[in-house]
This record gives sequence, structure tokens and C-alpha cells, in this order.
Amino acid sequence: MRKILMVIGLMMFAATAHAAIREKEVAYEANGVKLKGYVAWDDAAKGKHPGILVVHEWWGLNAYARKRAHMLAEQGYTALALDMYGDGKQAHHPDDAQKFSSEVAKNESLAKARFEAALDLLKKQDSVDGNNIGAIGYCFGGTVVLNMARLGEPLKVVESFHGGLGTQHPAEPGNVKARIASFTGEADPFIPADQVAAFRKEMQDAHVNALVVTYPGAKHSFTSPDADKYGKEFNLPMAYNEAADKDSWSKGLAFMAGAFKK
Repeated sequence: MRKILMVIGLMMFAATAHAAIREKEVAYEANGVKLKGYVAWDDAAKGKHPGILVVHEWWGLNAYARKRAHMLAEQGYTALALDMYGDGKQAHHPDDAQKFSSEVAKNESLAKARFEAALDLLKKQDSVDGNNIGAIGYCFGGTVVLNMARLGEPLKVVESFHGGLGTQHPAEPGNVKARIASFTGEADPFIPADQVAAFRKEMQDAHVNALVVTYPGAKHSFTSPDADKYGKEFNLPMAYNEAADKDSWSKGLAFMAGAFKK
């Protein structure tokens, strides 16, 4: 019995050692601006697979965006957490976060160039099927990926987690190539009910395959465990909601898998 257990243990160790999530920091640029990113993939997933771009919150490319990329790699995707601010810049105070995010939000061509630079880099990864690319984003990043979908970027699926839904350029019929999912909290003052309703109508009018989910009692940044800390430190209406976090991730993965079915 002891020998059998030893053999089983060695087999499990060998399998674990082989099926490891790999990760690397990458450098790229857009319009002469140096950008930094993080790529994660499963080296046991043979062949080419869908790639997912992960767009960070208004805090910048931090550990949270990297964590989500790592979680996607565990699902068999190759994920690139990209940099919308340049040089991997991060904010540690809401004033800086607002400044950095506004510089991108008010300049559509800049946002598009930085997103597309990351898209091109992701497509070049050995494990990626360049015809099957998606994007997810959180808060600021959620708004970014929705706007990229509205602009007609070649994405199969786009998912926004507590990202703003408003836009000055609503989706037009035939222009959006992606399936779109949005997950927001009903207690989030940054994304009021009328904005959610307008987004639903926008998706319907543009004939987009869309999933729009709201969570009662969930505040802004409900997927981030650091939201409680930031909420208290800066007196912001944000808080982690474990139930909404787990449910949105589960629904998001299922929606993503459906978008990539051949």
C-alpha cells in the first residue's frame, strides 16, 4: 500500500510539474510611447488557443490585472494584461488615477493605438490563435474594452466588470464584431440604473449579442478584494462583494467559451 501511494504521489507531482502556468513581462510601444505588459499561459495547453486582453482599473497595470490574466491562463487561454498609461505607470491616489485615466479617455486615437499595440503583441504569441481574440476590463478598463468593441475591433468577445457603460459613440448595427457582456452593481453610483437601461437599449438597437447582468447591493469595484481598503482610505463608494465576484467570473467564463465555439 505504501508503495502504491508513493507511485501515485510521484505521478501527481510529475503532472503538476508539467502543467505549469508560465508568465513573462513584455515591453512594446505605441506611437513612440513605451508600454509594459504581462503575459500568462498554460504550457500544458498544446497548439494554438484563444487569446484574451486584460485592461486594468484606473489604478494602472498592477497586481490585480496580472492576477486576472493568470486566472485566464488557468482556463487554457493566453492572456495579456496590457498598459494603457505608458511605462507601466500606476496610481496610488484617486487624484492621480483620475488624471491618468482621463488622459486616455478623452483621446480616442491614443486609446485605440495603445489597445491595438497590445492586440498585435498578443497575436504574435506562439500559443495564440490570432483569429480568436477577446478582451476583458475592470472599471476604467471595462469602459475601454466596450469602446473598442463599439469601434469595431476584431474581437470575438468583450466583457466589462463594473465598467462605465456610457458613450458618445453608441454601437452601430453591423459594426460590432464581438459578443458583449457587462456586469455591474446596483449600488454603484458611478453606473446608475438609467445608464444600464440605456446600454441595454444600445445593444438591442445595434443587434449585438449581449449579456447585461446587475447585482443587487453590489458597489463599485465589487470584484476586487482591495476595494474595501481603497473605499475606507479615500472615502469612495466601493466595496468587495464575494458573491458578485464569483458569479460574474463564472458567467463571464461561460459567455467567453460560447463565443469561441467553432
